[in-house]
Amino acid sequence: MKYIEGFMDYTMDRETAVTLGKFDGLHRGHQELIRRICAKKAQGLESTVVTIWPDPKAPALLTKGEKKALLKKLGVQWWIDCPFLPQISHMEPEEFVREILMKRLRAKYIAVGSDFRFGYQRKGDCALLRRMQAECGYELDIVKKECYEGREISSSFVKEALAEGNMELANELLGYPYTVQGEVLHGRRIGRTLGMPTTNIIPSVGKLLPPNGVYASRTVIQPQAYESETAGRPEILCGITNIGYKPTVGEYFRGVETYLFDYEGDLYGRMIEVQLYAHERPEQKFSNMEELKAQMHRDIAFGKEYFHS
Repeated sequence: MKYIEGFMDYTMDRETAVTLGKFDGLHRGHQELIRRICAKKAQGLESTVVTIWPDPKAPALLTKGEKKALLKKLGVQWWIDCPFLPQISHMEPEEFVREILMKRLRAKYIAVGSDFRFGYQRKGDCALLRRMQAECGYELDIVKKECYEGREISSSFVKEALAEGNMELANELLGYPYTVQGEVLHGRRIGRTLGMPTTNIIPSVGKLLPPNGVYASRTVIQPQAYESETAGRPEILCGITNIGYKPTVGEYFRGVETYLFDYEGDLYGRMIEVQLYAHERPEQKFSNMEELKAQMHRDIAFGKEYFHS
């Protein structure tokens, strides 16, 4: 997949199938739009996702790296990531269609959700795109919203579930497990002294997390760069993950600490992805390390039962 930041100084050299939006989370509704543009590869069109962010520093369901990996996995050929600059935010919707979609992106097929808005003061909508079809010669596909139990799936819906720690619902809406990525760092080795060594990562700035507490999790361990192609497949292990500040021992940062069932390898410096599946309990402070150890054993039992069942 090819990545471009901004499109004011770039013109595609091939005709494209385009979808546009924020695509925060790349949930099931977003994935349907992407499936439709990717299906146009059979007609010789390059699948192109355009993301326009009003505030690129706002907390998000996906980091830039996570979004890039997921778009590539979904089969997208081009990702154009455009900051909401004045030359875009002040552009009249008709000009946006002619100058951006037609001239720069060379769009022959456009797929958008039924509530898609664009252009200055969000005056552009699906009705305008429909009116301009004959003039511009593109095929327009207005896609009905995906729903879950009668409610439209949206990034806001996912964020509500995440804020409640309802990982089962969040994962159902996303269509994949909610993931936190990072490099395994050296911690205080307290888990090792308790006979339960853990991995520690610090989430990227701006990455939304569920409430502090313990979760059943799976961890994807990325292969080492030097490993052969056959040996270099990701390893997936079940475990339990604590999100928070570890109040019993006291930390100054919010981390993601994971105990992997039946694993004794050294992961320091490795990139891992922690997938969150179910919330067990909130984070809590214990009077001593023995109480913490006893609770960790109960947490492990919860995690093993969850994945067993």
